[in-house]
Amino acid sequence: MEQQAPVLDVRRVTKRFPGVLALDDISFELRPGEVHALVGENGAGKSTLIKVMTGVYRPDEGQILFKGEEVSFSEPRESQEAGISTIYQEINLIPLLSVAQNVFLGREPRNRLGLIDRERMNREAAEILQRYGIGTDVKAPLRSLGLGVQQMVAIARAISVDARVVIMDEPTSSLEAREVETLFGVIGQLREEGVGVIYVSHRLDELYEICDRVTVLRDGRLVYTGKLADLSRLELIAQMLGRELAEVEKEGATGFGEEHEASEEEPVLQARGLTQHPRLREISFDVRPGEVVGLAGLLGAGRSETAKAIFGAEPVDSGTVKVGGEDVRTGSPAAAIKAGIAFLPEDRKSEGIIPDLSVKENIVAAALPRFARAGIVSEKAQDELVEEFIRRLGIKASSPDQPVRELSGGNQQKVLLARWLCMNPKVLILDEPTRGIDVGAKAEIQKLVDDLALEGLGVILISSELDEMTEGSDRVVALREGTMVGLLSGDEITEGNLMELLAHGEDSGENGGATDG
Repeated sequence: MEQQAPVLDVRRVTKRFPGVLALDDISFELRPGEVHALVGENGAGKSTLIKVMTGVYRPDEGQILFKGEEVSFSEPRESQEAGISTIYQEINLIPLLSVAQNVFLGREPRNRLGLIDRERMNREAAEILQRYGIGTDVKAPLRSLGLGVQQMVAIARAISVDARVVIMDEPTSSLEAREVETLFGVIGQLREEGVGVIYVSHRLDELYEICDRVTVLRDGRLVYTGKLADLSRLELIAQMLGRELAEVEKEGATGFGEEHEASEEEPVLQARGLTQHPRLREISFDVRPGEVVGLAGLLGAGRSETAKAIFGAEPVDSGTVKVGGEDVRTGSPAAAIKAGIAFLPEDRKSEGIIPDLSVKENIVAAALPRFARAGIVSEKAQDELVEEFIRRLGIKASSPDQPVRELSGGNQQKVLLARWLCMNPKVLILDEPTRGIDVGAKAEIQKLVDDLALEGLGVILISSELDEMTEGSDRVVALREGTMVGLLSGDEITEGNLMELLAHGEDSGENGGATDG
């Protein structure tokens, strides 16, 4: 691999936008059969570099060579036809179409009359999915499948076009463990076939498992490229953040501080016996003011379902929710919001931000009734509130009027937090709040969670990352297959104890301590 000529060679590329130097003299090489990690904070230039390589943007300076020849793609279709496929973190398919139609979107097989040959399309789609270990009905509408299966369909589409380069942008963000194993198997096949893979992920475990080399970008500049095995995890984080290694070692892997002093007051939230057949069975726990309660479990364990049941976004067959000792009508988000429950969903793109609206409009969307007097909304009150939260949460935007879609993932997440915090909630439910954002933005969000708990807010935290669970939670409720299998608190909260619970659960008394303070 070391001696082979690059299949993709980026030479001294610079890209400018008005007022921003997005890429500054970047060089990058991808070799055949190599899995190359591309990492950096949000705003480091990863997305811009990918877009330059695939024809979304043209570089202002520098050149790109593909298979040894200089190329200048004017649109993504040209790069795909040449042999560069991209799989984006946010699934870029059409939900109403079938799996097969999505796999062959834009290149459907046709019969002699020029009509789409559906039978052949379904057969070939099934063969492609089977080849890569993806078992699903190719005739089913894409929207009827879970996020993880949809992501695997997107991956199958990208690698089925005889690509020589495959770019994977956070490909596992929606996948469960079994699907991640399938993906890694696919990557192994691509490596054997001599396909170069650019792998973008914030999950360090994945990088060290499958990647050969790593390129680190920071503020649009190249700060490191070389063998990943030559960097320890802390050294990699230090390179990404531009911090001294000793500082990273001192402050830990997350932005969470020490354990919070949970109030001795009555619980701010009480969930009792939440049941939703077949996904939830008798879920019960409390949250006190100033406490962070983690909901831990593998994907499909019932974490998000529990959160949505508490918030009223999904109906329950039985069970109750109380806030401040008062019953909250289940199955009604409006009732939950009125009671003081806020919910930051996992999928911020489809369930959170309104991409075409500004930062300001997204922040005040839920609070507009507060500003209305006789049907007239006070612009001054809105502006003051928005400025306060932009400053308080450190939202990086050129102005409150900037479209929220132009912000990095971490800053979009802060905008959603601001929307809920301006409602003065008593309980904040955070479902994967750091999903798909970089190490630096993660630390900022984690510190915000700490600060909110210190201010007396009750927090329910859902995360797939064990260090986030163990360092960020005062108590952890362990879920498996929709059932509570244990509760950890204080010094009991370790990665080893949590993994043991998720694998085996407690022998008895699983729910007995769940409601204790």
